[in-house]
Amino acid sequence: MIRKLPLLIFIPLIFSGMSCNQPASTDLAEDQAQPTIDVNPSDQPAAEDFSPALPSAGSLIQPDDFTYLGFFRLPEPSGGSDWDYSGHGLTYFPDGDPEGSVDGFPGSLFGFGHDHQLFVSEINIPEPVITTNLEEANTAQTLQPFADLTGGIFDTGGMSIPRAGLAYLAEPQPRLHFTFGQHIQDFEESHGWANLNLSNPDAQGPWVFDGYTNYVTNDYLFEIPPIWAEAIAPGPLLASGRAREGLWSGRGPALFAYQFGNLSVPLPPGSTLGEVVPLLLYGEQQPGQPDLISSPSQAVIDYREADHWWGGAWLTAGDDSAVVFAGTKAMGEEWYGFANGVIWEHDCAEQTPPTCPDPPEWPYDDRGFWAEGYQAQLIFYDPAHLAAVARGELESWQPQPYAVLVLDDYLLDPSLDFMEYKRDLVGAAAFDRVNGLFFLVERLADEYRSVIHVWELAP
Repeated sequence: MIRKLPLLIFIPLIFSGMSCNQPASTDLAEDQAQPTIDVNPSDQPAAEDFSPALPSAGSLIQPDDFTYLGFFRLPEPSGGSDWDYSGHGLTYFPDGDPEGSVDGFPGSLFGFGHDHQLFVSEINIPEPVITTNLEEANTAQTLQPFADLTGGIFDTGGMSIPRAGLAYLAEPQPRLHFTFGQHIQDFEESHGWANLNLSNPDAQGPWVFDGYTNYVTNDYLFEIPPIWAEAIAPGPLLASGRAREGLWSGRGPALFAYQFGNLSVPLPPGSTLGEVVPLLLYGEQQPGQPDLISSPSQAVIDYREADHWWGGAWLTAGDDSAVVFAGTKAMGEEWYGFANGVIWEHDCAEQTPPTCPDPPEWPYDDRGFWAEGYQAQLIFYDPAHLAAVARGELESWQPQPYAVLVLDDYLLDPSLDFMEYKRDLVGAAAFDRVNGLFFLVERLADEYRSVIHVWELAP
């Protein structure tokens, strides 16, 4: 049985210029008011002047175009790792599991497992089930056991608070592209690619994102569909970005289009990926500076320093499209300090005498950005606005979400659990462009394992 769950937020607003919607925010500070977007200002060519380079006009994909199909469970351990504490990267492979067409869910998924190893496994896609009982849900089967996709070029088990992204791209040759990062870093190597045979991945890289700090480049990773890639830069393109908590990555999710070089003659390790095009950047990159410079006027609407955006996808359904980010949105008051509400002033160590509080006992001793509440969300962007940034017609901080889909009612357990190190409700996303299926990881929902939720997009 297929049903639609209620949409808790879907509030359209209209920008001048292109039609675009954004979520309402009743508590947005006055100095955070966003500039009006006009992708065709008077000193720029009209849309029809460059329309041959843009996809044909279609509608924006809306939250009510999503039909929830249910979720499925993940398999038992394999290859020296498991799906506990997983959710860092997920991608759809259309040629996987050729028998899957029998149940209506062809193809397979590659995903990162336990964040202590960040190995990759391939699984089939069983029929999702709408239920709150785990025992009634189907369980995926392992097609390729967990293995180190990078072949050792990254120390995936030695990263502190890791970040990782994964994307399958068929052109010009089938490859699994990946990115890795961790909490504290600046301009380190971050991107590479490998074959689909996990027992012999022949990984290439790692490479550096030209001129941009790791804090905005190396987390979510997904395909830019060819029809949109042509409007940004020639050749196959991937989208890569990150939304680090705090202001170091600017005031919203960052996103870049990039090219990965010649697959037949891979770039040497340590090389620079030079074809990097900003699509979203809520701040300004200063040469050699690991953190972005930003002001409240360059923020995504309703920005919170405790926001976590983990997954992304460039969706298409017929002529309709959207770019979405999935994450755990901070709600209400926020603070820097500890999860139990103890505040740590940034200059406390510089006072005489120091005024820094004692860390509370576990499990509240993790210092960082916290908020009164959290909500799992999917935020929607107009791809035409991102293409306008790439073409120099908009500033990178001008595009704003036009809609929000609140995910809490779909989740098995939409709450944080500090004792189990559960700080994020949802993780990576993947998209089956042929069948219009959207996959999203819910973290630590099956004891320590993730589950995968599935939605169908109306064409």
